[in-house]
Amino acid sequence: MDKFNLMSIFVAVVDTNGFAEAARKLNISPPAVTRAINELENQLNVRLLSRTTRVVRVTEAGARYADDCRRIIAELAVADESASGTHGAPRGHLMLTAPVLFGAKFVMPIVTGYLQTYPDVSATCLFLDRIVNMLDEGVDVAVRIGELPDSSMQAIRVGQVRRVICASPVYLKKHGAPKTPEDLQKHSIISASSVTPTPEWRLMKNGVPHSVKLQPRLCTSTNDAAVNAAVAGFGLARLLSYQVADQLLDKRLKIVLEAFEPAALPVHVVHREGRHATQKARAFLDMAIERLRANPALQ
Repeated sequence: MDKFNLMSIFVAVVDTNGFAEAARKLNISPPAVTRAINELENQLNVRLLSRTTRVVRVTEAGARYADDCRRIIAELAVADESASGTHGAPRGHLMLTAPVLFGAKFVMPIVTGYLQTYPDVSATCLFLDRIVNMLDEGVDVAVRIGELPDSSMQAIRVGQVRRVICASPVYLKKHGAPKTPEDLQKHSIISASSVTPTPEWRLMKNGVPHSVKLQPRLCTSTNDAAVNAAVAGFGLARLLSYQVADQLLDKRLKIVLEAFEPAALPVHVVHREGRHATQKARAFLDMAIERLRANPALQ
């Protein structure tokens, strides 16, 4: 078996965490996968995978080699596109993911503009308030809010968002605005579990992290429900600034305790293929990065 096929099978085993799973993905037999991995390890004279009857784990050397294999496979795909004359014409199916409200407000307009520009591309958007495993779910591009763990993914920073505490002017006029974090104990609290999953808000006080334990009057699993409750004057909610940008702009909500906010959270566009991304992904990345960086709600 040629080296490229061996590398492709090895990457499939790493990405699917198993020999049988890789065989199904590649539509070949499990023994063929086993023979390919054994042949590759013999050629390299190094153990790439540590396997037992139940678990397959990539070794440190194997993880490095897998990254190199992905790069080589991506380079070959780019070369094939260029040779076939399709390099300048994005085509195929693009899978992307983002948080629910962020996706609806910021990503969907980019996607529709992208599809109108490139008629040979189709797209699927997974807008979910959870971290999607890009390899397992076949995602090409993701928007991530928050600090990123170390990984082989490529990340481009496009902005930042604040964690803000806000309430309606009607509520603040009736109950007064909190002046210190401790004042929150006296107020009606709305907890959006996807932003603050525990009844404890972590703030900053005199440059030091400061936590306030709260007893929410209202808990909701969706951010838009928390926004609506705050606008309706029910109480104080802690949300990400982009989620309430419109309500702050038209003064339906007002930020309080701004001096006690923690550091802003970075917003990144993440993709799998490095500088050798396929043309469909590269074209979308270029458009998304430009538009997100130009959006004042994210700066």
